[in-house]
Amino acid sequence: MDSDYFHNLIAENADLIRTLIGLTILILAAWITNSVVKKLVLRLIQRGLSLTRYGSDEALASEGLIPRLANVMPALVIMAGINLVPGLPDAVVLVVRNVCAAFIILTLALAVSAALNIVTIVYSRRPDAHRKPIKGYVQLVKLVVFAIATILVIAALMDRSPLILLSGVGALAAVLMLVFQDTLLSLVASVQISSGDMVRVGDWIEMPQMNADGDVIDIALHTVKVQNWDKTITTLPTRKLISEPFKNWRGMQESGGRRIKRSLFLDQNSVRFLNPQEIENLHNFKVLAGYLDSKQQEIAQWNATLGKDDEYNIRRLTNLGTFRAYLDQYLRQHPGIHQGMTILVRHLAPGSEGLPMEIYCFTNDTAWGNFEAIQADIFDHLLAILPEFGLRVFQSPGGSDLQQLNRLLAMPPLHAANEGAGAANPG
Repeated sequence: MDSDYFHNLIAENADLIRTLIGLTILILAAWITNSVVKKLVLRLIQRGLSLTRYGSDEALASEGLIPRLANVMPALVIMAGINLVPGLPDAVVLVVRNVCAAFIILTLALAVSAALNIVTIVYSRRPDAHRKPIKGYVQLVKLVVFAIATILVIAALMDRSPLILLSGVGALAAVLMLVFQDTLLSLVASVQISSGDMVRVGDWIEMPQMNADGDVIDIALHTVKVQNWDKTITTLPTRKLISEPFKNWRGMQESGGRRIKRSLFLDQNSVRFLNPQEIENLHNFKVLAGYLDSKQQEIAQWNATLGKDDEYNIRRLTNLGTFRAYLDQYLRQHPGIHQGMTILVRHLAPGSEGLPMEIYCFTNDTAWGNFEAIQADIFDHLLAILPEFGLRVFQSPGGSDLQQLNRLLAMPPLHAANEGAGAANPG
């Protein structure tokens, strides 16, 4: 009785059983294919790659190009074998085939993206990669690949020709232009930046309106990343480098010289003529010996043309002019100053803060720390040497000056006069 019941049950569900058996065989075939490909074929490929210089590169292996391609094989087996499973409705077969086709297209698109990443990594290791970055172009190619893949996936799922979808895209061109306007503008900007060699990775750029002041660390299709000196990162739209002004310090770095342009403010009340004893003392400075001799000879020739009693038109050496000559010669002999670039010492217009004596020259080291050290060394020396020329630095009255003034005002007139004279002539 029981055996007849099972025979009848099997006979009634024979088609369903054949379908289940067929599906089981198909799934096992896909699983076996996946195992064989990943355990045998992939190992053989990886072993072959290990013989090359890229085989042991972890950065390239992390992109997973080969494993992505291996995922295509099980989908191909299911796509080809679903027609052989008996008893399946045509609608189910069609859906499975379309889903497998969409999966294969998406997997291939991801594999192409991984391949492009590998190209970017390999190219970035070239010595001249920072001159012509390709990351923006690679991102554009990725965008095109995924756009095509999206159309093909939708066409595969709908079981329609991709040409039908593309004909509809033409009607939406205006909308697509609006949606992708940033991408198009960034593409144009990337081409202009690359062709004009405006910015490279590693350049120091300054863009105050975007709070960017530091080194460029990445140039992509849509954005440029700048690491500021405070270690923050500013992300700029690529098109901003075309539409708005910015300063690139690469020229300074490549020239080998970094500019010093700073003034020393002198007290105009300390400017005066030098007496013969002071001139004799200043001859001890080797950098001044030639200047003093030639200047004294020039002045002597001028004065010889005047009358003996003409005391108003005679020329004399000044401490300010002598100090300017000393400073010029000092810079021309300083080991930290670039002698092939402009060296200039000049007076600027005097004002309420004194007489500016401007130094305009270039250091022979562009590194920030070394540049600041050379500049500080020069001004340390100048501030210390000023008294040798009878000059003073102009400085607004401070707390100690006001205290001394109050003390003088509080003293009797005779004592105040004596102490004021002592303060004016210390030592």
